Amino acid sequence: MLRALGAWWQATARRDGATSACRQLAEALWEFARDSTPERKRSRYGDADYDWDHRVNTTSGGLGWRERLLGTLHSPYQPTEPDLFHTMIADWIEKTGADPRAFCFCDLGSGKGRTLLMASDYPFNHIVGVELLPSLHAEAQQNLGKYKGDSQQCFSLNSVCADATMFPLPAEPLLLYLFNPFPEAGMRRVMENVKVRLGQPAPLYVLYHNPLFEHLLAQGAGLSKLGGTHQYTLLAVDSDQK
Repeated sequence: MLRALGAWWQATARRDGATSACRQLAEALWEFARDSTPERKRSRYGDADYDWDHRVNTTSGGLGWRERLLGTLHSPYQPTEPDLFHTMIADWIEKTGADPRAFCFCDLGSGKGRTLLMASDYPFNHIVGVELLPSLHAEAQQNLGKYKGDSQQCFSLNSVCADATMFPLPAEPLLLYLFNPFPEAGMRRVMENVKVRLGQPAPLYVLYHNPLFEHLLAQGAGLSKLGGTHQYTLLAVDSDQK
């Protein structure tokens, strides 16, 4: 926790100055305090239907204070809503004609693994999630181990405990999923990984849910927008980069 706070402080103060970093820290702590009230805690269980149906634990309701504080400073944990996820995957297939059987599905910042479970409803070649926090990774492993779904088509699922901003992207055909998992500095590191991945001939697509830093990928990582809504963006390798 102290290392994470120290790294956040150094990066924020270097980018915005010490005064701004102090203000941002105060705002983050105030939001953390608000999120700790009983009313806000109950709201974190608001999307529990998926968990109840599949006997898993993927909501943010059971998060400890350490995970919630780190989330306040970086990107709060929130699982993807099932209907929207299936809409995004359908849009990817429709707009690209991609066959999921040829693709690896990779979720950077995969949390407790809900997106990995939902992705298994499609016949991906295999599915991998990358999560930094050991506690969330442990929950993901438990969920992957006990999940049973009538519509499951992919059974090769794996969760990796690692820094997702430094994770080398697979060289095979890849659908990369991001639910706004990083602050700007983290997204810039992911952008560099994407640029390295552009040297591979295999296709690369990005589904970016809550795309706050879409411009970084579009302008700096050689990706172009194929479609989306205000909730997500679908990007692909720019034809000039191939």
